[in-house]
Amino acid sequence: MSRNVPIDNRSRYRPPFGLLRAVVLIVSVVGGGTVGYTLLEGWNVLDSLYMTIITMTTVGYGEISPLSEGGRVFTIALIITSIGLAGYAVSTLAAFVVEGEFYRIIRERRMDQRITHLSEHVIVCGGGRTGKYIVEEFHRTRTLFVLIEQSLDVIEHVQQQIGDFPYLVADATDDDTLRLAGIDRARGLVAALGEDKDNVFIVLSARALNARLRIIARVNDEDNMSKLHKAGANELVSPNAIGGLRMASIMLRPVVVAFLDEMLRVSDQPLRIEEVHVDKVPNLIGKTLVDADIGRRTGMLVMAVRNRDGRHQFNPGARTVLQQGDILIVVGTPEQLEALHRSEFV
Repeated sequence: MSRNVPIDNRSRYRPPFGLLRAVVLIVSVVGGGTVGYTLLEGWNVLDSLYMTIITMTTVGYGEISPLSEGGRVFTIALIITSIGLAGYAVSTLAAFVVEGEFYRIIRERRMDQRITHLSEHVIVCGGGRTGKYIVEEFHRTRTLFVLIEQSLDVIEHVQQQIGDFPYLVADATDDDTLRLAGIDRARGLVAALGEDKDNVFIVLSARALNARLRIIARVNDEDNMSKLHKAGANELVSPNAIGGLRMASIMLRPVVVAFLDEMLRVSDQPLRIEEVHVDKVPNLIGKTLVDADIGRRTGMLVMAVRNRDGRHQFNPGARTVLQQGDILIVVGTPEQLEALHRSEFV
C-alpha cells in the first residue's frame, strides 16, 4: 500500500519564508491601496488599482483625478510604506540568490530529474566513513547508484574525490526520501549509517517499499544482527569484524593482501572479482569453457563456477559444461565484463 502513496516534490522546492512573506506583504499593500482609493475617492476598482500601482512604483504618470485631502494623506502613507516594502523585498530576494537558496532549488530539480531516469540501481544510505568507500567502488565499477546523505558538505567532499554522481540531501529513514531515490526501480540498497537503530529503520522501510530488493546493512553491535535480519536485511557487514580479519591477513599473508590492494587501487585498469550469471548470457548455456573461450574473447580469467545447487567448482577444467543457473566467478575489468555480455557464442 505504501508504494502507491504519491510524493509531493513541491515541498522540497518551497522558497524561504522571508521571500514568501515579502510577496504576501506586496499583495496586501496593493489590495489595501485599491480598497483605500475606492472608499476615499469613490473610484472604480480598476482606477483604484491603477493609482495604487503607479504610486507604489513611483512612475509619476500623474493622478487620475484631483485627490481629496484624505486621498493625499493616504497617498503619502502608501508611498512611505511602498519604499520600506521595496527595500525589504529587494534585500530578501538578494539574500535568496546570494545565500544559494535559488541555486539549491535548481540543483535539486535537476538531480530529481536525473534520478527519475535510473532503474536497476543501488541506493546508498549514508556517505560517511563507510559510505564513501562504497560510493567510490560503485563509481569505479560503473554501477548505477544514488547516495542519500543529510550533509551537503559530506557529499561535496566525496564528489571531490571521485567526480559527479546522483544524490539526495535528505534523511534516509524517511519513506518519501527512499521513494525519491527510486526504490521501486532499484535492485539493491546499502544501509551504511553509523547507528544500528537507524539502519534497522531503513531496512524495515526499504523492505516494505520493495519486497524484491537486495539489502546490505552495516552493523556495529553483533547483538543487533538478529534485529536487522528480522527487519529484512539479506546480508550484514560488521566494520569491526572486517577490520580485524584484514589486520590478521596482513600479518599472515602480507604478499596476498598487497596484491589484492594493488589490484583494487589501479585506476586506469580497475581489476575486480566479478560474478557473471550464465542466464544473462544465454549463448553460454550448454557450452564448455573451452568452447566459450572467454579468456581469448574478453581477457577475463574464470576462477570458479557456482552451480545452481550452491556448490563451487574452483579452477574449473576446460571441459566444464555451463548450465542454466550457473554463476561464473571471474577476474576482469568493467569493460571486459561488458564485452562478455555483448559477445555472441556460436
